[in-house]
Amino acid sequence: MSLTEEILSQLPGDVLVRLRRSDRTLASLRENNASIPTIVKESQQSLGAVDWDVVICGGTLGILIGCALALKGLRVALIERFILRGREQEWNISRKELEVFLELNLLTEEELNQAIATEYNPARVSFQGGTEVWVENVLNIGVDPVYLLNTLKERFLAAGGKLFENTPFTEAVVHPDGVMVAGSKFKTRLLIDAMGHLSPITQQARQGKKPDALCLVVGSCAQGFPENDSGDLLLSFTSLQNQCQYFWEAFPAKDGRTTYMFTYMDAHPQRLSLEALFEDYLRLMPEYQGVALSQLKLQRALFGFFPTYRQSPLKTCWNRILPVGDSSGNQSPLSFGGFGAMVRHLKRLTFGIHEALETNQLSAKSLSILQPYQPSLTVTWLFQKAMSAGVNQKIAPDQINQLLSAVFQEMQQLGEPVLKPFLQDVVQFPALTQTLLKTGLAHPGLIAKVIPQVGLTSLLDWTVHYGNLGIYSVFFRLSPMLEPWVKSLPSEQQYYWHRLIDAWKYGSGGDYSD
Repeated sequence: MSLTEEILSQLPGDVLVRLRRSDRTLASLRENNASIPTIVKESQQSLGAVDWDVVICGGTLGILIGCALALKGLRVALIERFILRGREQEWNISRKELEVFLELNLLTEEELNQAIATEYNPARVSFQGGTEVWVENVLNIGVDPVYLLNTLKERFLAAGGKLFENTPFTEAVVHPDGVMVAGSKFKTRLLIDAMGHLSPITQQARQGKKPDALCLVVGSCAQGFPENDSGDLLLSFTSLQNQCQYFWEAFPAKDGRTTYMFTYMDAHPQRLSLEALFEDYLRLMPEYQGVALSQLKLQRALFGFFPTYRQSPLKTCWNRILPVGDSSGNQSPLSFGGFGAMVRHLKRLTFGIHEALETNQLSAKSLSILQPYQPSLTVTWLFQKAMSAGVNQKIAPDQINQLLSAVFQEMQQLGEPVLKPFLQDVVQFPALTQTLLKTGLAHPGLIAKVIPQVGLTSLLDWTVHYGNLGIYSVFFRLSPMLEPWVKSLPSEQQYYWHRLIDAWKYGSGGDYSD
């Protein structure tokens, strides 16, 4: 019996069965042999009267956008295949990012404080053989998903929203004047897909395209650790193993301490499974945290994989259907998406969707600019490649650690305005330029080693997005000058200009505030 089988078999809820089910899905994705669903169809017939302005599929994160839209007076239906309930494990985020819940009237100040289950400081970034970097107030808040979703559900219903639990999404037929969802049960002006990475709508839209990269993550929440009020944001203490660089995170949790191990890789079929990764996690975690497994009492096991595509965010290929959150791929290949990515774009999406409905801008072209190209996300593809090795690539076992240690050392010297946004998945042109110049001058040998690792083609492609990041930064700074002129335009044209200004803002990292 493996260590993974021994440990996970002690937990309730068929954890080992679920882990192996996830591995089968992962293997199918890597081998690219899954059938392409055809659950979205089109009809040229008029649908006639509709009952809803918006139908949202996927309740766990869909409730965020659903509640925000219902509070703006829209008729919103939310369908969820199970019971809408948050998971036990906290969602980690920075406090400043949570202010959007107050801005959109989703929570009161008291409710927001009650939603915060844990808070810690400081957090560490460290790589084997390198200098430790400590920061405060970055991803140091643990939000209780059970309380948050229950509170949002109550507010959603009070605002007139309708929740349909135990109602799986089955099909959608797009008509010229609306969308018919789940047979004829729901007729809506707009369908929002919030069903996540493996959404059947997204799978059909991507037409079987294999992911360009994957992030695999395993972990647990357990009791029995030595007292520790600090956390780790990004830490590595081993060299390359199984052609993977293992990274770690750790946070205090309300019922123990959470530790994650994750790694980036391509989608080659020979790559290791989640179960094999969990075995390495259990083998290495005692060394990482300085505690024997026998001293720990596991509360739950955590695992998952996150596919990423270079062609992201996903452009909708149908009228009146909009992917949001992980369904849209609207996060960088460095992040896990999910809650953090949804919260970051929640205000932008709320106002954008509301304006699209008000001005009837519901064509595929009109909706695609709600999920625009963002060079601040695209430039991170090169970072992801620099933090991983190809399945048959030969690089020095410590090369990734040495590179990251050098980069973070330079960012630390440049100060928190450079360091903190990057740790929250925000890339800005001035900070990136300073970091590249400083690292290149101080560590030319390391940079020379990275070029063959990432490949010249990838590097040349990256320079285009890096240049666009600079252009978007300039346009965003000039955008306030356009506001009086934009207000004078017809409402339909205003919609397009508002989306363009949003693209400059988020595409330059201009949405970040400390």
